[in-house]
Amino acid sequence: MGNHSDGSPNHSGTVATAGQNEVEKFQDPGIPPHRLRLADTDPKAAKRAERQVALLFGISVVGTLIFLVAYFAIDLGAEESSIATIRLQNMLLGLGTAFAMLGIGTGIVHWAKALMPDHEVSEERHAIRYEEDRQAAVRIVDDIVEETGIKRRPLIRNTLLGAVALAPLPAVAIFGDLGPRPDDKLAHTLWAPQEGKLKRLARDPDGTPIKASDVTIGSAFHVIPEGLNDLHEGKLNEKAKAVVLLMRLDPASLNPSEGREDWGYNGIVAYSKICTHVGCPVALYEQQTHHLLCPCHQSTFDLTQECKVIFGPASRPLPQLPIAVDDEGYLVATSDFKEPVGPSYWERDMHERSINS
Repeated sequence: MGNHSDGSPNHSGTVATAGQNEVEKFQDPGIPPHRLRLADTDPKAAKRAERQVALLFGISVVGTLIFLVAYFAIDLGAEESSIATIRLQNMLLGLGTAFAMLGIGTGIVHWAKALMPDHEVSEERHAIRYEEDRQAAVRIVDDIVEETGIKRRPLIRNTLLGAVALAPLPAVAIFGDLGPRPDDKLAHTLWAPQEGKLKRLARDPDGTPIKASDVTIGSAFHVIPEGLNDLHEGKLNEKAKAVVLLMRLDPASLNPSEGREDWGYNGIVAYSKICTHVGCPVALYEQQTHHLLCPCHQSTFDLTQECKVIFGPASRPLPQLPIAVDDEGYLVATSDFKEPVGPSYWERDMHERSINS
């Protein structure tokens, strides 16, 4: 760069001036040229893509069937049931749901990308004309149906219908179990006396009976009915309903309501371990405050007030198990729970009336 004789700089090249070559508005670049796909030009490729879409819909059907088989065929109440069996069922339920949903989703995406027309269309906006717009909407729908090719591709149509028809069944199966019926088994547990013989309280998991002298003030025991480990069928289901927390407090700190004065023994009380919110195990006992805490959603129960809910989403106290001591000093359940254990639900009042009657 040099200088003129008057000192002004000498620029090489062209200098833009304000307003020069001003563009008044953006120009419409138009639609880019359409690029044909392999399936648009090769019938064999189109047929191969059609089979791939049908295969994905078939995978969805298989996934739904895997879920249903795992849900209904794996018996968690059988004698040989174990944690491994539960894990196997959960894995199959998860895989079945994943295949069912992903099969439909990826199948539709692949169908749209490989077979449906992908040309771009633009149109000018215009004033709303109701009848004309309605007819235009009908034509658009007809065009969409035609472009999908569902009428001329029966393999895709049939597999899609099968996948969509079966996909809701897992949800129906799950939701069907959420509504307890009048014969709901949560209303009865193994604590009920059998042939006039009272069930002893036993340590979980070894099943050894507990004497009243074993329970010191401030201690807590995880308890199952004696004989539970000897069951050949339904062991896990029965344990899930019957598990109990056993604690001993200063008898002066307890406030039993009328009719419950003899439900404990010398400060020893027993309550269901199953939270009345959604059924999580209540396993945390705070000795100083005498509070039981559910770790799932922090529902808190006051042991000195018959496990009344003092915090959290649970809607009712934990059911109490009436207990006493037999002639040998062992703790026994004098009856079953007086109400169904587990989460609250809309038919609970009917269950409680049937138990009390």
